[in-house]
Order: sequence, then structure tokens, then C-alpha cells
Amino acid sequence: MKLLFDLFPVLLFFAAYKLADIYVATGTAIVASIAQILWLKLRARPVEGMQWAGLAIIVVFGGMTLLLHDETFIKWKPTVLYGLFAAVLLGGRVFFGRDLIKAVMGKQLTLPEPVWQRLGLAWMGFFVAMAVLNLLVAYRFSTDVWVNFKLFGTMGLTIAFVIAQALYLGRHVQEEP
Repeated sequence: MKLLFDLFPVLLFFAAYKLADIYVATGTAIVASIAQILWLKLRARPVEGMQWAGLAIIVVFGGMTLLLHDETFIKWKPTVLYGLFAAVLLGGRVFFGRDLIKAVMGKQLTLPEPVWQRLGLAWMGFFVAMAVLNLLVAYRFSTDVWVNFKLFGTMGLTIAFVIAQALYLGRHVQEEP
């Protein structure tokens, strides 16, 4: 359910693009992202820091797309978001000595410390790779291909990464004493 909730703006962006154009899709994504945060607030649910960051990025980059009538800005949005994710993971480790992946998943999994470190590095690498890949698709292919990649390509790559990660972690999970 959370996955569908998180994908809500992307799905609406995709549908609006297919029915209209990149500018209608961008406006739809902005409205959907705002509605998503409002829904959480109205239901007295917590809004995570990354959800606020995602909202700010879509409003800024989407707003620039609409204001300047230039689709380049909305195409940069995923790269900025992935870069932010990687930077937060790196910053947590370098500046605060905290492994944020372990902080999030540590209650569900017991892993040796070197595995947590590799997992954090893998997620940082994944986010950097996705940021670069988004730019490659945005600049080397049509907007239509980029929109399809934004939904299907990124989702497929993320699912494949999570499955690979689960297979790797399965060998290292320690039983609780």
C-alpha cells in the first residue's frame, strides 16, 4: 500500500503525459504531491523528511518547468532527488557517524557490521547510478522515452536492486539470540 501511495504522483504524471503533454503532467504531479502531503497531515500521519524534500523538489523543478515552459527542469527532478538520497546517506555516515540504512532497517534485521556498511554503500551507489542514468535518458532520448523510463525503467531497476539486495542479505541475516 505504501508503494502505491509513494507512486501516486508518478502514476498521475505518466497518465497526464499520455493524455496531454509534459506541462499538464508536471502540473498534475505538483498537485498530486501536495495532495499526498495534505492527506497524511489530515490523517495525523507523520510526513517523513524525504517526503518533504520530494515535495520541495517537485514544486521547485516542476514550477520552473511551468514558469519557463522548459521541460529540462522536470527531467532534472529525479536526478536531484536521487542525488539528495545519496548525499543524505553519505552525510549521515561522514558527518554524524550514523549508518542511516541500519537506523531504518536495524529493527527488522540483525546483520554483521561489515554487511551494514556494504549495504549503505550499495544504496549510495544505486542512487548515484540512477541519477546519472536519468540524465542519460533525459538527454539522449525523446521526452516520450524519458517518461516511460521514469515509470517503468526506474521501477524495474529499483525492484531488481531490492531483489538482489534481499538475496545478498539472506546469506548474512543473523538469528536473534
